Amino acid sequence: MEHARPYRFHSDTDGLEALCRDTKFSRREIQLMYRSFKQVCPSGFVDEDAFKQIFSQFFPYGNASSYAHYVFKTFDQNRNGAIRFKDFLHCLSLLCRGSPRDKLRWAFSLYDINGDGCITKKEMTDIVCSVYALLGRRSHPAVDEKSLRDHVDRIFLKMDLNKDGVVTIDEFMEICTKKYVEAIYFPFVT
Repeated sequence: MEHARPYRFHSDTDGLEALCRDTKFSRREIQLMYRSFKQVCPSGFVDEDAFKQIFSQFFPYGNASSYAHYVFKTFDQNRNGAIRFKDFLHCLSLLCRGSPRDKLRWAFSLYDINGDGCITKKEMTDIVCSVYALLGRRSHPAVDEKSLRDHVDRIFLKMDLNKDGVVTIDEFMEICTKKYVEAIYFPFVT
């Protein structure tokens, strides 16, 4: 694995200003997040194993490994097996303060595991299974594998608008945007 060079801005005001411009965080917020990041990742980057370990602390009763793997892939923007602070901050900015469309594009990239621009039913199943694995045995009500696969089948059928066996970014955005608008303007309609 080719390790990323740690991102350093503490003595580089141009770097800090660039992060402020490129993200939706203030100088102060970035400085606080950088300190925290460096405490957890003193090398200045986090590899996938460390990311999984950190992620698993938030889900002590489940198995976070698969889902953390998929999330890691979306954060590892250089595809070099390491998340630098800059990568982390860009994704965090998008997820916390991005537009609904930006967040949906990120979600699509999460589900598009192989990065070919389409979501297959297997990719959707893998992500959904990894989400349920996060909850572990303590999820209530417990979900059996058949129910989970039936759930994926129903979702996939709704999202694959042209019935070609894959969900494209356009189909994903259309369905999710429609559902988002319906949820905001018609919250009590089922």
